Parts: sequence; structure tokens; C-alpha cells
Amino acid sequence: MAKIIISNHDPLWPQLFEEEKKNLAAVLPLHVIIEHIGSTSVPGLAAKPVIDIMIGVPSLEIADQLCIKPIKNLGYIYVPEYEEHAPERRYFKKLNQDNVHTHHIHLVEYDSPWWKRILHFRDYLRSHPEVAKEYAELKKSLSAKFIDTNEYANAKTEFVKNIDD
Repeated sequence: MAKIIISNHDPLWPQLFEEEKKNLAAVLPLHVIIEHIGSTSVPGLAAKPVIDIMIGVPSLEIADQLCIKPIKNLGYIYVPEYEEHAPERRYFKKLNQDNVHTHHIHLVEYDSPWWKRILHFRDYLRSHPEVAKEYAELKKSLSAKFIDTNEYANAKTEFVKNIDD
């Protein structure tokens, strides 16, 4: 396992998302919604340099039938094992030539609690820069403590729950 790297905000992150959104929109059904989520979607926020993308679909049945194969054809790795713990989500990762994560896709129903919670958190941080700064400091301190990304993510849960409430 590699050290968790938190980078200062890169103004290119939104552009990288837009480029990937175009690629995805070209191969996915018209009734999907593609959103930039995660810390790279919040201006000024330090983040792991991975573009998180959430794709909303009317149903997971549509996702399974019409989305998984086209996403894989764009070079993403589908990780169905994650559905054991999060059956409401389809997860994909994209790696560069150095085997480093560059993009993640979370495919969910766009009326689901998961969809609403993730967008609420992103939008809250975008509109409250002082809270985003506090979140960045937490992430930097946690990245020094954890190597495992799941443990790192779990350690951020309390902060995220306080925003959701």
C-alpha cells in the first residue's frame, strides 16, 4: 500500500473532469447525469489527486445493462466486490501507466440517498470555504496517520456526518 497523498488544489481538476465527462457522455445513454464530486470538485480544497465522478441513472438495472461495458471500454476497471458492502453503487477505477489511480466512478440511482448525500456534501463545502479549509486540515492530518484508504475514509466519517445533519 502506498502513502495517502493530499495535494493542494489543482485548478486543472475541473478541466480534467470536463474532459472525462465528454468521453463518458459519448458512450453512455442519454438519460444519465454526470457530476464531479469529491474534494477535487471543490475550489481551493486540498485532495487526493483523483477525479471522482458520480453518474446518476434512473435504475441500477439500466446501469447494469447499458453502462458497465461502455465504461470499461474507456479503460476503467469495474470492481463488483464493492457491491457486497454498497449494493446501491457500481464502482470503477482508472489507473495511469504507473498504476496510479486517476479517476473513480460511482454509478448510482439519481434519486437515491447516496446521490443526494454526496451532492449535498459537495455543495455545502463549495458554499462554505471556511468549512472546506477545516476539512482539508483534517484530511492532511489523517493522511499522515493512515496508509489504508478505507481506514482514512472511515476516519473522515464524523466530519461528513456533521455536515449531513
